[in-house]
Amino acid sequence: MTPSAPYSVEDVMTRTVVAVAPHARFKDVVAAMGRWHVSAVPVVDDGRRVVGVVSETDLLRREELRGADPAPVDRNRKLPGSAAGAGVVRAEDLMTAPPITVRAAATLPHAARLMARHHVKRLPVVDGRGALLGVVSRADLLKVFLRPDEDIAGDVQGLVDRLFAGSLQGIRVAVADGVVTLRGTVGEGDLASVVGRLAQAVEGVVEVRCEFAGPAASRADCECRADYGCRADSESSADPQTPAAPESRADRAGPS
Repeated sequence: MTPSAPYSVEDVMTRTVVAVAPHARFKDVVAAMGRWHVSAVPVVDDGRRVVGVVSETDLLRREELRGADPAPVDRNRKLPGSAAGAGVVRAEDLMTAPPITVRAAATLPHAARLMARHHVKRLPVVDGRGALLGVVSRADLLKVFLRPDEDIAGDVQGLVDRLFAGSLQGIRVAVADGVVTLRGTVGEGDLASVVGRLAQAVEGVVEVRCEFAGPAASRADCECRADYGCRADSESSADPQTPAAPESRADRAGPS
């Protein structure tokens, strides 16, 4: 991966992952979660394809049903103990299916949107066949903000030099604690404003500040932050929200 390439889920995911088989017993699932200190485990078939997810919520829901009328339970969920045989509660009886998964090549913003949309803390990462490759968590997505300032500065400076060679010259980049400050003399306000928006897309950038001088400086002022995007002055249009990537079957789901 080149330094300026966007990070993908594969770059930050945890590769050593605990998973259980559909026939795993209730106590085995609880033991696996406790041993690995996780709040959810993927359920995989013989081909390592993710067929569901069992979370602490699923386990607690089963406990709530002890001695209760199971009628209110979601009809899409199997009733604990409903499997054929002795009625032993297994992972396939508890899991939420189909699972919410994410592809390894997906961008970090896409994974973050999936987590927010489905109110989950972790996502199984799968390949094109749906086979388990790893797990990505909220904490994993935040790892990019631990990038060294000098690496971020190099990426932003390279972006400016590569995309705006001949158009914007003398733009200087400084980074402190993930906050990027762009300085220099500009003659084209519209192009300078675009730089701030593109710099915000560099992994690890917390905020972008434009401190330009020159005749077009007033039109080039902008402020971009990771939490709410870019704000510009009255003559610069607001940064349009990027539409969410379409959700594929590999991005469907269960709570974790």
